[in-house]
Amino acid sequence: MKRHAHKHPGMLLLAAMLALASTTTRAAARDDLLAGYAAAAKTADPGFAGFSAVRGEAFHRQSFAGGKADTPACTSCHAKDPRTSGQTPAGKAIDPVALSASPGRYADPTKVEKWFKRNCQDVLGRQCTAQEKGDWLSFMISQ
Repeated sequence: MKRHAHKHPGMLLLAAMLALASTTTRAAARDDLLAGYAAAAKTADPGFAGFSAVRGEAFHRQSFAGGKADTPACTSCHAKDPRTSGQTPAGKAIDPVALSASPGRYADPTKVEKWFKRNCQDVLGRQCTAQEKGDWLSFMISQ
């Protein structure tokens, strides 16, 4: 009788453990990113009391005047519902920004910073503060 690896209990356990380890690693990277933003926010404002998904949602939907005319808000490219795909002004599709829809997002701090740098400049005409980043990220993680 031929044994199939996908039916072997040890292989199933190994696959489950690898998936859990990957999820745990991504969560740890996001936690570290938020901790860094929290430390920077506390330095900028000693009264900083933590991030808010509610403030992050308001920030995501707010229109700003300082950036590019065709991208006055995060929702200019990222959908109003962060669980759905967005689109650049050039028509390129953007994966959903909500963690529930894109579980691998926000696990690479270098990528996160690259996109915050570019997108904040385009939308706000300046870099986002640590509190803005943490609030927005908290909203995306909650979605």
